[in-house]
Formats: sequence, C-alpha cells, structure tokens
Amino acid sequence: MAKGPGLYTDIGKKARDLLFKDYQSDQKFTLTTHSTNGLVITSSGTKKGDQILADVNTQIKRGNVTADIKVDADSNLFTTVKVDEPAPGAKAIFSFRVPDQRSGKVELQYLHDYAGICTSIGLTANPVVNFSGVLGSNAFAVGTDISFDTKTGDLTKFNAGASFTRADLIASLNLNDKADALNASYYHVINPLTSTAVGAEVTHRFSTNENTLTIGSQHALDPLTTLKARVNNFGKASALIQHEWRPKSFFTISGEVDTKAIEKSAKVGLALALKP
Repeated sequence: MAKGPGLYTDIGKKARDLLFKDYQSDQKFTLTTHSTNGLVITSSGTKKGDQILADVNTQIKRGNVTADIKVDADSNLFTTVKVDEPAPGAKAIFSFRVPDQRSGKVELQYLHDYAGICTSIGLTANPVVNFSGVLGSNAFAVGTDISFDTKTGDLTKFNAGASFTRADLIASLNLNDKADALNASYYHVINPLTSTAVGAEVTHRFSTNENTLTIGSQHALDPLTTLKARVNNFGKASALIQHEWRPKSFFTISGEVDTKAIEKSAKVGLALALKP
C-alpha cells in the first residue's frame, strides 16, 4: 500500500476504475509519439454517432516542470503547467482555456504521511475557491471537498468521505451533492497473480429516493489481456476485453446490452491507443 491517505479524489477510486474505466460506446483512436528531448504529441479522434471529435495534445517536460497544450476541433486551447516538488510533497498546477477568460485556475497539492490537501482558486475578480483535505493513514482516512463562489456567496459543493484500506480490499463511503447522495463502494482483490478483483457501488439519492447498484469484476486472461464485466440494477450489462499488443499500446472492444429490452440493439465501442 502507498504511504499516506492520498487526495480526496482517491477515495473510492479503485472501485470506480474497475466499474467504469475503459467502458465506452464510441469509436476512439489515439496516437502518441515522443522524441528524445522530452516532447510528447498525442492525437486523438472520437466518433460519437455522426459527430467526430478530435484534439491534439503537446506535452513538454523540463526538469520538474511539465506543460500540456491541447487544441480541439472547435479551436479551443487548453493549457496546463505542473510543477512537481517545488517543496517536499508539494505540487503546483496552473491551467487556463482560450477563449474562456474566466477559466484560469491555480491549484496547490500537498501530500504527507498523514494528510493530503488540495486547494484551488480561479483567476478572476470573484473566483470560485475549492478546498479538499484528507486526514488519516494508508489504512483509514476521512476527508471533505468544498467549493465556495465568492461572487454569489454560495457554497456550490460540499462532499465528505471516508475510506478503509487493507492489502486486498478497499471500502469507502461518500456523502455527495450537498448531502443529497450517499455512495458506498467496495473493491476486493481475489487473486493478485491474475489481477482478479470484484467491486460494487451503491448510490442512494435522498431527493428522489432512488437506488443505483452496480457490480463488476475483472480478470487477466494472460499478462497482456484483461477481461471486465459489470451489471446494474436497471438491467444494463456491459463487458470489455483489452489487449496490450505492444508496450503501452492497447486495443479495447466493449459492449453494452439492456437485458430488460433485449430487442434493442447492443452498443459497441472500439478504442485503439498506439504509442510507438
């Protein structure tokens, strides 16, 4: 297990990744190239129905500074600059988007053996301020995530969570959406040698009295091929197979079917990520 409780976003992340990561119903292609001087260029295209979305991301790294510049098909420019370890355990992130003049943001992260803190502020006259903090250890942690809009004086986000971690399982509990949604998740490693694991997530929304339950599992057929499957209480069943046909190059095919309306066409997604 890693040292320290991590950041607030790490609470429940293992279960979310098992249940939702890499599942898709679109067609996506990604090509990454890199040079010896540290320049990395990633081009991606996604077909959503009749619409095609594309972007190009350029990453430049010098010492402990990493700059990411992305341009999409709508001529939006996204820039992120990260500075690792300006002080022990700290990270600074500066981001903005053109032409949105209100998108500028500065974020500071700090990781300690018994705490993880992340705070950000928008670069505007009346910014949105966000703070998240986690206290504990790599075995048990509690934390909160709060956003405050200085222009309206409103608390735009208030979340709280806790996690319990052992070598082979992680359980977490989150109260989200200003105490409207209670989320519990569970991740359990069955066999580390084959990456076999099971996970579950249940969400209760108090405003609608609605429950959503999703359970899933993953298993490595061999060191390069992973199989995942999930199903929820609404009858949606999904599965995917991902193969690493060369180092860091993946081919993924996923599908989803509505078991309560089997006459409907199944959704199929394809993803190809190449990294020469």
